[in-house]
Amino acid sequence: MELDTASINDFCSGGLIMHTNKVHHVTTINQVAKNLGEDEDWLSDVANEMEIEDGVIWVYGVGEDGVLAFTDFGIENLIDLIKIHKEAPSLLKRWETGK
Repeated sequence: MELDTASINDFCSGGLIMHTNKVHHVTTINQVAKNLGEDEDWLSDVANEMEIEDGVIWVYGVGEDGVLAFTDFGIENLIDLIKIHKEAPSLLKRWETGK
């Protein structure tokens, strides 16, 4: 099979089609917890169910273990999960016993 380079060049310069990330900022879990009035540790347990597609990422810096952060889409998904866990607290076994 031979690629038609003329048709590739019609789509983009340089002939390569690349995904462009449209996320321009993230918010760390401690800020999200503060904004939502939730316990950061509890929120971390809830967010543990999320995948990168849900808008959650880990941010690493020099000398840091990493910080959980969320896109705006991630915060929306997290809020939905918060509602679910508040309606059914037993979903998070760790918090049932008070740690």
